[in-house]
Amino acid sequence: MNSSRSHDQPQDYQLVLFRDDLRTADHPALLAARDAGPVVGLYILDEDSAGIRPLGGAARWWLHHALASLRASLEQLGIPLVLRRGATVEILQEVVAEGAVAAVHWNRRYGQAERAVDTELKSTLGEAGIPAHSYAGTLLHEPWELLTQSGTGYKVFTAFHKALCATDIRPPQPAPQRQASPPGKTPPGEDLENWGLLPTSPDWSTGLAEAWTPGEAAAHERLDMVFDEVARDYQDLHDRPDRDGTSALSPALRWGHLSAHQLWHELSALAQRAPGAAEGALGLRRQVAWRDFCWHLYYHHPELPTENLRAEFDDFDWSWPGDSARAAHLATAWQRGRTGFALVDAGMAQLWQTGWMHNRVRMVTASLLVKNLGLHWRVGEQWFWDTLVDADLASNTANWQWVAGSGADAAPYFRVFNPELQAKKFDPSGSYVARYAPLAVEPLVDLKESRQAALDAYQHMKSAQGK
Repeated sequence: MNSSRSHDQPQDYQLVLFRDDLRTADHPALLAARDAGPVVGLYILDEDSAGIRPLGGAARWWLHHALASLRASLEQLGIPLVLRRGATVEILQEVVAEGAVAAVHWNRRYGQAERAVDTELKSTLGEAGIPAHSYAGTLLHEPWELLTQSGTGYKVFTAFHKALCATDIRPPQPAPQRQASPPGKTPPGEDLENWGLLPTSPDWSTGLAEAWTPGEAAAHERLDMVFDEVARDYQDLHDRPDRDGTSALSPALRWGHLSAHQLWHELSALAQRAPGAAEGALGLRRQVAWRDFCWHLYYHHPELPTENLRAEFDDFDWSWPGDSARAAHLATAWQRGRTGFALVDAGMAQLWQTGWMHNRVRMVTASLLVKNLGLHWRVGEQWFWDTLVDADLASNTANWQWVAGSGADAAPYFRVFNPELQAKKFDPSGSYVARYAPLAVEPLVDLKESRQAALDAYQHMKSAQGK
């Protein structure tokens, strides 16, 4: 960026970068920018900066509709939304060179590659004399603020949750006031339809469209429904995939249609005003804390998406689809919901049809892959990344490592979910299976034998390490 840019050139609008915060309320960057002057919003589809992980197919579908919804919401505030595609720093160089940018605002990101991009961006803007302001708008607390007594990040959720609950969490902020008219000069944008985010040949998104309406308004409608119908029975029904007993707000959190602060305070208020719903509200709030925990974990351990957090699992004998024809067959059968275990196959069918899977079923399907089928947890993590509308890098990785036993606060390796017993307990009438996987197939493996093989492999790992 040219540092000799003339300061006499008009700088008449505040530029807000939208990322995974596609909302207007409780958006610190947007509110601060609006307080400073006229605002233009900018979303950059960045698949070019080093280390940025490209979105999966289901996430791309969600993003298309979420951006359309955000544009409509911003229009109601008199704020234009400009769409550009490319490396973030390069795009900002172009936008600033086009003139009229007074300052740039964004909510902070916590992935290693994203932080590197934003650090470079702030430096480059500073060299050009453009103020750059970043804000805490995504997590309940910054990862460098909530630390153990020894000054490190937490690896045990119970301790993290206790520490989090003992802190003051700022209340959510309102949406900004409407601006009377857009700035006189707005940078040119690109056509969302030309980005090719929606599947076409074939269009496999029908089930996603039937299940979801991306955007801030739909997220608040679902939140109201959670307050009215879900919270009171959450503790009893949240493990039941045959019932609508969870918040189903994970996509809204992942894309920032709702903020963690909004959910935390709304659920806290519900627990106070409705004693009958208090237990459920606090249970739901605990899930918001788990999301924060995953992001704190990723911040302090940036290798989390690709490496075992517990290094001893580097010696575990997991297989990859490329290792053998059998491993490839097992991976494909799992992906297609053809394992022969009804609850797993129903979950994988639900995932493919709707881009989402009930959390209890996520644990069961993950356990079957890494323990009974003996495949590496990254095989499953990569599939979930491509097929989940709520694919979140920190949560997806941390949860897969939790099931595999290689992560923080992980389930003991010998905890192997039995999909048949899980189905009897959590889908007692079989209605969930009947809805998504009514046709039975021959089981891929014997559950007892494959469980024992997994435990033997674990013991072999420990013995090889002298433990």
